[in-house]
This record gives sequence, structure tokens and C-alpha cells, in this order.
Amino acid sequence: MFRIRREDPFSLHAAQEQAEDAARAVRLVQALEKSGAGWFWETDSQGCLTYLSYEIEQILHGASAQNRGLTDVFKMDGQGGGIGRTLSFHLSTKTGFADLAVETRHDPSVRWWSISGSPRFDKQDQFIGFVGYGSDLTEKRRVDADINRLAYSDALTGLANRQRMQTVLTQTLSSTRSGFDPVALLLLDLDRFKSVNDTLGHQAGDELLGQVAKRLMQAMGNVGLVGRLGGDEFQIIMSGGEVRSVAEHFATNIIDIVSKPYLIDNLPVTIGCSIGIAYSPEHGTHSESLTRNADLALYRAKGDGRGVHRVFTAEMLAGARTRKQLEDDLRVALTNDELHLAYQPVVSVGSGRIVGCEALLRWRHPQLGQISPADFIPVAEDCGLIEALGEWVLRTAIHNATMLPGNIRVAVNVSPIQFGNPGFAAIVANALANHDIAPDRIELEITEGVFLRDTDSSDKMFKALKGLGVRLALDDFGTGYSALGYLKTAPFDKIKIDKSFVRGAINKGNRNAAIIQSIVMLADALGMETTAEGVEQQDEIELIRELGCTHIQGFVYGLPMPLNDFVEQLTAQGEAAPPVGYKISRAPRNKVIRNAKLVLGDRTYNVAIRNISAEGMMIEGPAFAGESVGLMVHIETPERARLPAIIRWVRDGKTGLQAISKPMNA
Repeated sequence: MFRIRREDPFSLHAAQEQAEDAARAVRLVQALEKSGAGWFWETDSQGCLTYLSYEIEQILHGASAQNRGLTDVFKMDGQGGGIGRTLSFHLSTKTGFADLAVETRHDPSVRWWSISGSPRFDKQDQFIGFVGYGSDLTEKRRVDADINRLAYSDALTGLANRQRMQTVLTQTLSSTRSGFDPVALLLLDLDRFKSVNDTLGHQAGDELLGQVAKRLMQAMGNVGLVGRLGGDEFQIIMSGGEVRSVAEHFATNIIDIVSKPYLIDNLPVTIGCSIGIAYSPEHGTHSESLTRNADLALYRAKGDGRGVHRVFTAEMLAGARTRKQLEDDLRVALTNDELHLAYQPVVSVGSGRIVGCEALLRWRHPQLGQISPADFIPVAEDCGLIEALGEWVLRTAIHNATMLPGNIRVAVNVSPIQFGNPGFAAIVANALANHDIAPDRIELEITEGVFLRDTDSSDKMFKALKGLGVRLALDDFGTGYSALGYLKTAPFDKIKIDKSFVRGAINKGNRNAAIIQSIVMLADALGMETTAEGVEQQDEIELIRELGCTHIQGFVYGLPMPLNDFVEQLTAQGEAAPPVGYKISRAPRNKVIRNAKLVLGDRTYNVAIRNISAEGMMIEGPAFAGESVGLMVHIETPERARLPAIIRWVRDGKTGLQAISKPMNA
């Protein structure tokens, strides 16, 4: 008799559900694998792959990865075998891991992956391997790389930007303090780049910066990291045991490479480069101090004529502190009545009479005595005081002009920074409105530097100033930016011929006379007057007359003097201007070599007397600035003889003195 076995309906239903769940899981896994969003892997207890999603296996190496160790397929992102040690640790400790960033060992394409895994155990709780999943990180990594590049790269040149250079410098110096190699920091500043930007446009300037960046990269290779800090400033970081011996060599090479001509919009363009260098640890062990000292060296390089490199010295820091003190004192001087104006006559060549004067700024420091404008004007420009100083000079000169005869013009220097201020014309108008004075008695002297600024704004300023009725003079013509093209439209009333062309013009074979004559002919054609500056000898007066200049200014007609003295001179002799300078270009001189001391204010300098003539001497010693000309000094000899004299000229480390009384015998 057969008995029919009945299945438990509940057990059968459960088994069917389990089978359906398993099938569903397989379908979901397959769908996920095919989508490329994720993949799965499995290993045995030894860490060898027993399963790897087919799609990922094909991507990785196109052949079966089974029975290969997981660490044979993947490696830590950029770290070689680092992930192998990590997986070995997890395999040996039977612990899970999540989101490990890896790349494949043998895939020629660059791919990154994220993998996670959990240990598996059998019913007897014996470890039998890992099971895990992974996902593609490639696109995310590329996006991150783009973001990183934007954050740490200069968009214009592709070089490292300021933030990255700062980070690298800080990290490198930290390694140095831990006993690693020294560091060289080079700061680069392009010379004459602004003129390219202003004349050819910003697009041409950007193209030029790109070409400079390529040259810097080629020059440095892998020796150092090159970055752009902004504008036309670049930085180079070098490290290694030989940086002290090679950094200056690279600096010289870079200056030469950067200074070679460029082709921008089919036009040849030439610029230059100045470099400051500081070494760590001797010049600083932190990024702030090292950067400051490299910047001081760059400042010295530019001050030494540009196109050179300089290495930081302690004297540079002392000089910076002196400039800072000078800046602080100058701010006080503006409010403490320490500034005054000196007036130098301007004489008509035709009549020999004084027709005007130039107002020159002077500063008598309460402790340091007379300070040369060559020392404090650059400080004022650097620290932003030049506009306040310039406005004080303008208002004071206009006020003082009311104390002079009505036919005497007063010339006032205007810096390019003042001229570039859109409100400058309003300042002039206000100063004129406060005094009952004819506007054409005020002559604003403007240097060629104004033409380096935006042409449209310059034209508007010229028009506004001429609308006020003031006169305009082009100062120091020929010594800076070539302004010939602008003379066609700039409404100048006068061209002032720089003293560098006047000096030596009377000497046989000197070409300066021809240059002066050419400038005079140009000015005549444009309906402009001319003033020859820096005339010192009486026999130069006749030459200036023959060359056609309309006016003369220089020591030959008097030193700059206080307003009261100038008024007394006009009162005593009218407007006649008898020459007071040397009668001939060079008095007979005896060559001597004699040590002496020069006293200027409260300072004493050791000097060597080289030549003595009937009217003065030539000495070697301190390098006085050109603005020291006209200052009173005393020469003391070992015999304690004391001779008062006036500085007449300075050049090439030599100083010419005019004796106020007869000089000592040779």
C-alpha cells in the first residue's frame, strides 16, 4: 500500500521565495555591473581573486583575473605597493575596509578606483575570504585635478600661482629646518613691461607674459619651481646643496633670455628683467622673512639700473628701515612746517632778464639737516605721499607767486602719479581760485612718464588743464620715454632740455650741441619755447644762444634760493640777470692726491682731493645724489684749515666743489 508524502506548504513557499530573492539579487548585481556604476569581487582566504565582475575584468586587462592576488591587480594611488601592505593587514586580521583609492598595476590607461571589502566566514566560523565591491573614480579624479589646477595654477601662463608658490616655499623651508638642503628664492620683475601694456594693449601684454613664462620654464627645466605672483612678477624656488653656487648663474641666464626680443602681433618688443635673490637659512628660515629679503634685493637691483640681479645683504634691510623711518618723518614734516620751496631763476636768452623761476621742494630735517629730494621723493612715491606733497607744493607756489612781480612765471613740478589722478585738474582750479593770479603765470612741468599711462585719460587731463589757462612744459625731455609721437597733440608751451645734454655741449667733438639744436628746431616747428637746464659756465650762454634756445636755467644765473632772497634779488637789480657761474668751461687745475674731510650739515665724510683749480676742486668720496648740487659744505684738511664751498656737480662717484674763498694750496 502506497502512502503519499505530503510537503509542508509553508516550507515550499519559503524555498520559492528564497529562490526568487536570489534570482532578483543576481539580476540586480548584473544590472549594476552592466551599468558600469559599480562592480564586485571576491577572494579566497589567501587573498586570491575567485570572482571579478566581467566588465571590470575586461577593462583592467582583458583576461581572467581569477586566482590572482588582489594586490597583484591593484596598487595604492601613486604609492606603488602601499595598498598591498594594507590588504595584507586586512587579510591577516580578517577586518573589513572601505573606500580605498587605488589604481591598476598593469593598465596602460590612467584609471582610479574605490574599493571596499568585508570578510566572509563559513558555518563553522572559519574565515574563507573577502567579498566586496568597487566603483570608478576616474572622472571624479579628473574633475578634482581640474579644480586643483585652477586653484593652484596661474590661468594666464599655466605656471604655479601665488598660493601654490607660498605653500611650496613654506613646506620646503620646513624641510630645511629639519636638516635638509638649503633654499634659494628668486623674485623677478619685468622691466618696461608697463609701456608694452599701455602702448600695445592688455591683450598684447598677456601674450608677452605667456611667452616670458615659456622662456622661464625652458631656462629652469626641472631645477626649480617657477610661478607667477601676478602682474609682471615671477618667482623661482630652488633647493639643493648647490643652490648658492648655481642660483646666480641661473639669474644671469634668465636676464639674458628674458631680454631677447619678442614678436607680438608681428611687432618686435624688447623688455628687461631684474632679479632679487635670498638664501635660506642665512637670509631667513620662514617664508615671510625670506620673501621680504628677496624683495629688498630686487629693489636694489632695480635701483642699480635694472637688468641685473642682486643678492640680499644686511645693509639692504638697514636701508629699508632707514626708508621706513624717512617715510614716518616725512609724514610729520608735512604738518610740522619742515618743508619749504626754493626758487631758481629762469632767464630769457634774448633779453638776459629773469622771466620766471622754478619752485623746488626742500626738506630740512630737525635732526638730519637738509635732505636731498633724490632721497625723499622716491620714498614719497613708494608710500603714497607724493600726491599730498605735490598738492602742498602747488598751493604754496601759487600763493607765493602773488608776492612776485606780475610778469614772473612760476614753474611747478607735477609727478606722473599726480597727473594720473582724475581730480588733479580740479585741485589746480581750486588753488587758482583761492588767489588773484593770472593762470598763465603758473607753468606745470610734466615729465615724459605721463605718456606711459592711458592715452585717452592723458588727453582729457591735458585738455582740462589747458582749459584752466595754465601753461604746460615737458620736463627732462629725451631722458625717458620717447614722447615724439605725443608732441603732435599734447598742448605743451615749452620743452625743457635736460641738463645731461647741456653738460659738455661746448666741448669740441661733443654731439650734445647737435642734439640740442635738433630739439630746438622741433620745438620751433611746433610753436614751443625751449629752456636749457643745468647751464653752469658763462661761456655756455653764448652756445645756448647760438643753438636757438629761448631760456636758460642753471647755476650760471644763481642757485635755488628762499622766496625772500629771490624777491630781494628782483628788487635790488630788477629783472636783470648777470651771470655768476664759471667764466670758462674748465679752469686750469693742478692734480693732487690729498686726504681731507667734508662736512655737510651734521655729517662728516672722508674724501680724497684729486684736482684743485683757482675756483674750486674735484673730490672723490661719498656718492652724492644729483639733487645735492647747490648745498653748502666745508672741507677740512689735516692742518685744520676749513674751506667753505658749494657742491656744483656730481657724477661717477666724483664731486665738483666751487670754493667760496680761495682754496688751499696744492
